[in-house]
Amino acid sequence: MSAPIRVLELRSARGAGGGPDKTIVAGAAASRRDRYAITVCYLQDQRDDRFSIGARAESAGVDFVPVEERHSFDPAVWPALLRIVRDRRIDVVHAHDYKTDLLALALARRTGIVPLATVHNWCGRSLRERLFYYPADKRLMRFFPLVIAVSTPIRNELLRLGVPPSRIRMLVNGVDVAAFTRDPEVVAEARATAGASAGDWLIGAVGRLEAEKRYDLLIAAAAELRERGRAVRVAIVGEGSERPRLEALAAERGFGFADRCWLPGHRADVARVCQGYDVFVQSSDDEGTSNALLEAMALEVPIVATNVGGTSDIATDGFDARLVPPRDVLALADVIEQTLVDREATAVRVRNARQRVEGPLSFAARNRALERIYEELVTNGAGATRRLAFV
Repeated sequence: MSAPIRVLELRSARGAGGGPDKTIVAGAAASRRDRYAITVCYLQDQRDDRFSIGARAESAGVDFVPVEERHSFDPAVWPALLRIVRDRRIDVVHAHDYKTDLLALALARRTGIVPLATVHNWCGRSLRERLFYYPADKRLMRFFPLVIAVSTPIRNELLRLGVPPSRIRMLVNGVDVAAFTRDPEVVAEARATAGASAGDWLIGAVGRLEAEKRYDLLIAAAAELRERGRAVRVAIVGEGSERPRLEALAAERGFGFADRCWLPGHRADVARVCQGYDVFVQSSDDEGTSNALLEAMALEVPIVATNVGGTSDIATDGFDARLVPPRDVLALADVIEQTLVDREATAVRVRNARQRVEGPLSFAARNRALERIYEELVTNGAGATRRLAFV
């Protein structure tokens, strides 16, 4: 048997991370270890006392190596990465953000490894990201032998940037259907945890509390439903910089933070909490391919989502979800109401969603596709790396 392909998954993130971090850890845990030796490496800021991705990786049995940095441009990161690549005889460095994309190309030039980039999204939250980091990252994409796009809009942007179609691979996220399977016995407990009574419509979401998620629109839509006489309660699981604004908005719209709008922060039991939702709502302005939406599909929770980013790559309006235009509070409220009133049509969509995540949107299918990309790179990519890296 040939030696396994050695892959370094390289990422920079803070706190509990987001969807990409969940995918990286789960993918490493599910890899066939006789064929692929996966090391997950994170650049970890020493000032980040909420970093928990390493603990999650280790509990999943993943080979996890942190590289601590004193600040965002710490030069000590470079020799540490060189040691990891050489000591572990890495074949492929798989980068997942603008900082590690640059590092992967530099490692390719220095050591001969094959670089790979996955573009999860370019939805910057800061002026610096939008004006400097993301434009620079986009220019780097042309130097990779292969680039993975997690959605059709990202693939289209890569083509616009001049990346040849032959070097782009589409790979949407998947979900572990064994880990996200509905258990009717936990529904009542989940609803009680969220403070929902028997007559409430529990409208839920999962994600970072950041501006692009537009949870202000979700709260506004719920307020509209209350004005129509519907008994609604909102639950948004996640943490982020928008928490104070959302709490204030909930109070202004008549919910009250401790009354009808529940913001519990990060939860380790997301799969249980979501099963109490009557409907899962994605209200975002932008998405890659949403892990939270896939998990809700697997948990057989009805979906209402804004038709943005890669959402239409994983959900089809009227078949397994209801999709609405972004930034339209009344449309969002109307479709939530229709979803919760027309139970028969909703049940059909829920069944269709579960079938899709058991098939083409399963995590097993996604991992097999990623492994084929690793095989392709190792077979064909070394020469391409010598030609492309910092030409």
